[in-house]
This record gives sequence, C-alpha cells and structure tokens, in this order.
Amino acid sequence: MTFNKYLKVFVANGYYDLGTPYFATEYTFDHLALDESLRGNISMGYYEAGHMMYVHMPSLKQMKKDLSKFIKDAS
Repeated sequence: MTFNKYLKVFVANGYYDLGTPYFATEYTFDHLALDESLRGNISMGYYEAGHMMYVHMPSLKQMKKDLSKFIKDAS
C-alpha cells in the first residue's frame, strides 16, 4: 500500500479460529506503520466460523455479502 495507494485489502476473520486468531490479524495491521490516509484501504469481516467460513452456512452467506460490498466499493 505504501507503493500503491489504490491497493485494497479485505481480511476475513473467524471468531473461533485458533490457527489464525482474528486478534492477531488486527494486531498485525495496527503495527504496519501505514500512513493514516491508507487505513481506509483495509476492510475486515468477522464470522462465527473458524478460518473455513465455507463450512458454516451463516458465515458463508455473510462473507459473500461482505465480499460483494468490498468489490463494489473498491472499483
């Protein structure tokens, strides 16, 4: 993002994910030393499922909505 200010990132986080805990993702993005003007380029979604949202139908449906919005907003 530092070299391409148009880059957008969506991160899908599972609340019950011990392999890739959502708080570690938040911590990592908070410590990237990104300029404040780029913080809006990062979007995060939070889901009941772990890191396999596609096996939990309510999480899959919500993630589809969130990704559709992310793609529309990014263009």
